[in-house]
Amino acid sequence: MQTLFLSRAAALATGALLTLATPALASDSTEKSHDHDHDHSHSDSKQQAEIYKGYFEDSQIEARALSDWEGDWQSVYPYLVDGSLTPVMAHKAAHGDKTAEEYRAYYEIGYATDVDRIEIVGDQVTFHEGDTSVSGTYADDGYEVLTYKKGNRGVRFIFQKTEGDEDAPDYIQFSDHRIAPAKADHYHLYWGDDRAALLEEVTNWPTYYPADLTVDQIVEEMTAH
Repeated sequence: MQTLFLSRAAALATGALLTLATPALASDSTEKSHDHDHDHSHSDSKQQAEIYKGYFEDSQIEARALSDWEGDWQSVYPYLVDGSLTPVMAHKAAHGDKTAEEYRAYYEIGYATDVDRIEIVGDQVTFHEGDTSVSGTYADDGYEVLTYKKGNRGVRFIFQKTEGDEDAPDYIQFSDHRIAPAKADHYHLYWGDDRAALLEEVTNWPTYYPADLTVDQIVEEMTAH
């Protein structure tokens, strides 16, 4: 479990070439243009789905700014504990290789954290644990690509504390299934004082969704994947 204050472990343009075409030719051209756009959109969606699953080329990775994760975020761990995510576990069981109980046990380890809220404004990150909070200023420290047992991969986007509260972690590492600049809709966060050691952590990944989402909206988001 990532406990901050006690252990500190823790992604068109189409040219009009025939302006004097007959109606028949114009119609045919439009249909082809629409087909091309549809194919392009389908290809992009398929590519994004593969990236989400962790299959991509190194050449597709791009640096990202902390602003991709800016906002007010809530931990989903309390919702797992109180049973609100039971429909999510049932959905995963219906489409996966574990029972709902086995998925819950897996996410119990994955989501576990005492940091129930995170605020990111500019380069400032504030970690809330109940009524207690610590803050730090963070700067880009690159990214690392991890290869998992299944053969898929993930990218950790890393930021290092440059100043702030002593108890704020020296490093934070974001993983949100994206590999290029894009606003996050949720993310997994790793934090601590040892950059290399954090990269070895693959079982506990506290997960955060926008603070203004209701639990029903979070369940809807989770079951959409």
